[in-house]
Amino acid sequence: MTDPDPSKKVADRYLKREILGEGTYGVVYKAIDTHTGQTVAIKKIRLGKQKEGVNFTALREIKLLKELKDPNIIELIDAFPHKGNLHLVFEFMDTDLEAVIRDRNIFLSPADTKSYLQMTLKGLAFCHKKWVLHRDMKPNNLLIGSHGQLKLADFGLARIFGSPDRRFTHQVFARWYRAPELLFGAKQYGSGVDVWAAACIFAELLLRRPFLQGSSDIDQLGKIFAAFGTPTPAQWPDMVYLPDYVEYQCVPAPPLRTLFPTASDDALDLLSKMFTYDPKARISVQQALEHRYFSSAPLPTDPEKLPRPAPKKESRASDFDLQQGPTVLSPPRKSRRVMPGRDGFEGNSFQGVKDDDGNFGDFRQTVGDNTVLTDYI
Repeated sequence: MTDPDPSKKVADRYLKREILGEGTYGVVYKAIDTHTGQTVAIKKIRLGKQKEGVNFTALREIKLLKELKDPNIIELIDAFPHKGNLHLVFEFMDTDLEAVIRDRNIFLSPADTKSYLQMTLKGLAFCHKKWVLHRDMKPNNLLIGSHGQLKLADFGLARIFGSPDRRFTHQVFARWYRAPELLFGAKQYGSGVDVWAAACIFAELLLRRPFLQGSSDIDQLGKIFAAFGTPTPAQWPDMVYLPDYVEYQCVPAPPLRTLFPTASDDALDLLSKMFTYDPKARISVQQALEHRYFSSAPLPTDPEKLPRPAPKKESRASDFDLQQGPTVLSPPRKSRRVMPGRDGFEGNSFQGVKDDDGNFGDFRQTVGDNTVLTDYI
């Protein structure tokens, strides 16, 4: 008598509940771990046929999240293949920062904003300490748990950095959070791209709306220059050597106070340092955390006391199907704000395309107690 399929045994461990979201590669479910009673999120992703290439987004996420264990980074609990799909099991998170920002019933005090930004930067600082670029920082990738803890999620675009000759694609981040060096086509860049995106998130918390909403890369640069003035060679010496550099009409910088009338002086000072044009002069995440903004009054709100959207009612109609059996889940992949790039993908869609090094990857690695495909980083 043959042993049952081990992947089926793992899949049967999770009892599928409601659908949390659907994305390019599959469905995200809320589920119950029947062994522990823990509520989890399961992202079911189609692996695709071999000739189509492997889903790099999912595999990259698995590999990096194995290494990134931090209170402000989402925990990958398990990963396993089953019926032609790859299932990623994550800790369940109640909501995300985008939902908090958009909820007009929520009042965000200066201390609340400070707390959300501090947790964002703490998670990012741990990534950079481990030489990992997130490359997809935006509010709906910052998940929030039942105790108010904010955690970075969606590491499908994340990459190891640090090698001086390493070249990357510039088509990363949702456009509204993309640093100017990326918009000018930079192939070699570092942690400053995450800092710029974090600054955009900071601005969004202050304004309760996206700050720089460009409709194209050229328009995005125009929005940036209108907000901070057109950079000069003295401000950013390397700018003119970037691959897609074009000269813009000179526009003076308006006072930052006019853009953020309710922000404190310390908040404006930190914003200006995070929004520095020259990535070599831009403040680091660790320096940002040490800025006086976080130590001055009011101090950051305790995460337990942070305002969050009202919990949604759990659907009953599709709790589970005994005929179908359990399935798996993970943080919901929401609709992207990114327009299709010149490399031919949209948002985080990387299936069947080459990586930054121009090759495909496919080797096996153990995650938890299960063996799954993982990638090439």
